[in-house]
Amino acid sequence: MSNTIPLLSRRERQMMDVIYKVGKATAADVAANLPDPPSDSAVRTTLRILEDKGHLRHEQDGPRYVYLPTVKRERAQRSALRNMLSTFFDGSPGEAVAALFDEAQGQLTAEDLDRIARLISEARKKGR
Repeated sequence: MSNTIPLLSRRERQMMDVIYKVGKATAADVAANLPDPPSDSAVRTTLRILEDKGHLRHEQDGPRYVYLPTVKRERAQRSALRNMLSTFFDGSPGEAVAALFDEAQGQLTAEDLDRIARLISEARKKGR
């Protein structure tokens, strides 16, 4: 199985976020949870595109389709991260982390910093 998942547009990501949060949703549910929602037909069209890309499947519930994710959120996150690394950081996790630290100045909690320090320590022990 490939680790690559088809990329999503901004609106597709928003719709997937809604479905990941609620577990399953109708087109009306998705639209109700979107910022500045598009027309009903645009929501249904985008959901069909997400099915075609392999991110969703649907079940029939009377006259409605109920959409469920087919890709675990963690897998989608990792695929998006790999794409971002290759697109913006020449594949360098170190460059991406440095950019995140620059962007997050003053926003990281002591718990965040402790977790990051633990991850760095573990990576050093593993010889990465």
